[in-house]
Amino acid sequence: MGQPYGTDMVQLASEGVAQTRAVKLIVLDRDGVINRDSEQFIKSPEEWRPIPGSLEAIARLNHAGFRVVVATNQSGIGRGLLDMATLNAINDKMHRALALAGGRIDALFYCPHTADSECECRKPKTGMLKEIGVRFGVEMTGVPCVGDSVRDLKAAEAVGAQPMLVLTGKGEKTLREGNFPKNTVIFPDLAFAASALLAGE
Repeated sequence: MGQPYGTDMVQLASEGVAQTRAVKLIVLDRDGVINRDSEQFIKSPEEWRPIPGSLEAIARLNHAGFRVVVATNQSGIGRGLLDMATLNAINDKMHRALALAGGRIDALFYCPHTADSECECRKPKTGMLKEIGVRFGVEMTGVPCVGDSVRDLKAAEAVGAQPMLVLTGKGEKTLREGNFPKNTVIFPDLAFAASALLAGE
């Protein structure tokens, strides 16, 4: 995987991802969507706490045939607030908690860069979402992308995906401030978003 991503930006649960247009894909932000967010960043496994219902929502999506992918800005790495070993430990805790709930994340993409780095992977830039499309062999048009910040929603809009705002994490602030894509669908949390997607299957 070449620049600007580096070989460490993506953690695939399985390298044998089926390259088929029939893949049902959903992209989730991590902090504020799956787990509780913090203005001081999530810097340790102890600080990672799932939002009630989020792990079960992912499991329901898995069981309905969705490939669940996480795309997350993690500028705490670039700021020196945590190192890669700690980020991996946090994500390991998430994977273990999901397994206990009967779910899984098929791939995890992250941007470790700071806002002033001018990289192509930090949302609202589209690098991570484009790479997800390549890795899974799907067009991103219409793919549900769930986030709690305007950065998540604008990145989704830019690749033709379906922006979905949840009101957990920074979601209520994002809703108040507006300035997100007009076609954004709004849900109280990931559990409601998953239920709506599955009802429309």
